[in-house]
Amino acid sequence: MSLSSQSSQPLSAAPAAVGRSVFLKLLPLTLAVFIGFLTMGMQLPVLPLYLHNSLGMSTLVVGLVIGAQFTVALLSRAWAGNFADMRGAKRAVVTGLFTVASSGFVYLASLPFVATPAVSVWILLAGRVLLAIGESLVVTGAMGWGIGLVGPQNAGKVMAWVGIAIYGAFALGAPIGVVVNANWGFAGISIGTICSPLVALLVAATVPAVLPTASIRIPFYKVLALVLVPGMGLALASIGFGVITAFIALLFAAKNWGNSSLAFTAFGVAFIGARILFGHLPDKLGGARVALVSVVIEAAGLLLIWSADTRTIAYLGVALTGFGYSLAFPGFGVEAARRAPPQSRSVAMGAYVAFLDISLGIASPLAGLIAGQWGVHTVFLAGGVAVGLSLLVAVRLLGKASASAQGA
Repeated sequence: MSLSSQSSQPLSAAPAAVGRSVFLKLLPLTLAVFIGFLTMGMQLPVLPLYLHNSLGMSTLVVGLVIGAQFTVALLSRAWAGNFADMRGAKRAVVTGLFTVASSGFVYLASLPFVATPAVSVWILLAGRVLLAIGESLVVTGAMGWGIGLVGPQNAGKVMAWVGIAIYGAFALGAPIGVVVNANWGFAGISIGTICSPLVALLVAATVPAVLPTASIRIPFYKVLALVLVPGMGLALASIGFGVITAFIALLFAAKNWGNSSLAFTAFGVAFIGARILFGHLPDKLGGARVALVSVVIEAAGLLLIWSADTRTIAYLGVALTGFGYSLAFPGFGVEAARRAPPQSRSVAMGAYVAFLDISLGIASPLAGLIAGQWGVHTVFLAGGVAVGLSLLVAVRLLGKASASAQGA
């Protein structure tokens, strides 16, 4: 069945109330994702320094532990997408939040082994695995849930608001994490990892469920092939986010610029601002056109961080990176959604986000090697070059869109 014929039918899973805006339909779901992801925001400025300073790990090990979350998330995307399509997106989100909370208990279990850092790191790694599986379920389920609530014609808005929730949680969670760590150490971070998703569950319970969209499991490789080109654009664009996540705290420490929590806040505020002001543009103007401009801005931000000699310049670079990446994600994502059958919307979104996991899972340890060899600041130069390559993907997508329009 074609996308146009499917979308012209009434969505049985959509709320019945007429006249409610897309924003109001998505608001409780967005809030649930935001609260659930606060736990990840809290870890961003703390975990790299905890691994490096408290446990004495090298930058390579820091990159491996941080990147492991994205590698595991990649491996779980197919299962998470099919879980959401076949058993319901709400059930996927609820299961994911419980799994994220369980990772906090594993973090707590690592604390008695600080005197034997190798053991502590392996336990932390197990916690990151659980965190990744939970995150995969929450993100994949939330996007499928949101599209079920407001319709596939608003796929770009769904990705925009889910992204606002995630990166807003990073922006607020980072300074909270610094305060919690300063007062209660990594034990406080672990307890926060348990509590935040449990609160999110209470909010998620108020959002109406949508009917499962598939009765049979869709082979993941088939959906992956459909979203390959926009997915490659996402993979390259996401490297900028990856190097900031893993290494901005180490850069600030190396430059004696103080704690890096405000850098994460700058990234999050710029990210959210771009989504609020321009989040409608991928649906309106076309994803490829928006992605084209966005990745140029993101690459410029990373190069500014690389060349920064003051933390003010670094903050500006981080903000530009967040602004550009904010719209690159739904820009390439709208192109991916247009290529996928509606009955497989969750697994298609899982396939698309899998390219982000591939990017971050590979980029973090590679950036760790680069940092160890040439200094932490050089990872931002490498990131800027990689993001610049996504410009070629956007140009290709734009060319295909123009060719299709002329053919029509």
